[in-house]
Amino acid sequence: MRIVILASALALGTTACTGAPAPAEAPATGEQADAKAETTEANTATATESTKAEVGKAAPTFTLTDLDGASHDLSAYKGKTVVLEWFNPGCPFVVAAHGEGPLKDMAATNMDKGVVWLSINSGAPGKQGHGIDTNKAAVADWAMKNPVLVDESGKVGRMYGAKTTPHMFVIDPEGTLVYAGGLDNAPRNERPESGYIPFTQNAIDAVLAGQDVTASKSQAWGCSVKYGS
Repeated sequence: MRIVILASALALGTTACTGAPAPAEAPATGEQADAKAETTEANTATATESTKAEVGKAAPTFTLTDLDGASHDLSAYKGKTVVLEWFNPGCPFVVAAHGEGPLKDMAATNMDKGVVWLSINSGAPGKQGHGIDTNKAAVADWAMKNPVLVDESGKVGRMYGAKTTPHMFVIDPEGTLVYAGGLDNAPRNERPESGYIPFTQNAIDAVLAGQDVTASKSQAWGCSVKYGS
């Protein structure tokens, strides 16, 4: 599939969340995400550290376990459209998106169309949103139908350049990464007067229709991914 790269720059703030929602809090961008490598392995990620995700190229494969201990190998989903959603149930932007925002039923709706949807929590132990029980509670509260994968070491998150929660990635059936960026242009459901753009859903729809993804990159917004030191 021919990928047309069209970067969308959104004029958003750059503050990472650290706790409960605050009305004045602004979105965080990649500059604030911790980029230091983990020194220990805390999960079953199998991709090499030298592999980096890049739009227009093959999506790096990995293996992670979900909250129930089941293993998920990205390569096993080749032939299907796959969405990766970086997840942190303690992040106000994730709370807004899953509570009454686009992510309330977005995963389930797309899964009904045959899309594979994988949420990934790259938060380290002791960080906001970490913990099996914490994540299971969020899954139950939000009636999430898709698996949440555990990436405690942050290896997969760093491999994909995941900077915020949410940070979205779309992979086409050939295994090519065709979109990376924000869920939309409405952080915490605050839609701009210039018009709402559902970047991730647009990319999914294009792939399902066999069309080019015309906006393959956009600025990610939300809380910084809570990587370990």
